[in-house]
Amino acid sequence: MENVIEVSSLMKIFSNQVALNKVDFTVKEMEIFGFLGPSGSGKTTTIKILTDQLSPTDGNAKVFGIPSTMLRKKGYHKKIGVLTDNSGLYNRLTIYDNLKLYCKLYNVPLKRIEEVLHIVNLEDEMKMIVSNLSKGMLQRAILARSFLHKPDLLFLDEPTSALDPVNSQRIYKGLRELNKKGTTIFLTTHDMSEAELLCNRVAFLNKGQIQLLDEPKKLRHQFSDSTMTVELADGRKIVMKNGPEDAKKMYEYMASSQVVSIYSNEPTLGDIFVKITGRELL
Repeated sequence: MENVIEVSSLMKIFSNQVALNKVDFTVKEMEIFGFLGPSGSGKTTTIKILTDQLSPTDGNAKVFGIPSTMLRKKGYHKKIGVLTDNSGLYNRLTIYDNLKLYCKLYNVPLKRIEEVLHIVNLEDEMKMIVSNLSKGMLQRAILARSFLHKPDLLFLDEPTSALDPVNSQRIYKGLRELNKKGTTIFLTTHDMSEAELLCNRVAFLNKGQIQLLDEPKKLRHQFSDSTMTVELADGRKIVMKNGPEDAKKMYEYMASSQVVSIYSNEPTLGDIFVKITGRELL
């Protein structure tokens, strides 16, 4: 599978502050790649370099096989969608009129507007003026604008940070469908449950450095202690290990109808992040 993004020894220094320190990773075509870390870890800086909004101090960052600093010159910006802290919407226009402008810019049929507004659950609000939107509605409108043109590569910086659980789930469904149709997604978040739901692979970014990178399932297995908790009818919770001795106990509990529930003690991605970095994802 072809790499859409290739990053090697990437450095970014602001004044005397190191934001990114020799970062290495690749993102494969049609992958949903999670870039995970707390605020200030370098996630947004990475997106701005990869979208030609910032130049790296050192190292290499390639998108579609060319240096990220050449994206605008080569006309690749129309193949990319971006959601960052810069909305790109006109406050005095309605949601619909904003998206209409982007349809003209990207030569997209107007019927696409209703499709994206359905995904972000804003169909009934399309005539609202942007300046009158709530924070969550604005976030969804910006998100709709970012994938209006069905980009080959979509950068999402904390896409559901201002959203309620119902709208977040709707967004997740829409992003999965977009991905299945060919869009590669680069997702930054500090929400580990979001990453587990969406991402094929995740990278843990801490203080400008990647400290782990793998599939969520493999990371959980790697840091698992291979135990499970068995809850019994009398209220007891017993931690059991894989092996013949605990298997015999389990059989006895089940044979006597004492088992209420069984669940794995695999760590979450959040647990692993704290273990590796000593930091909470805030």
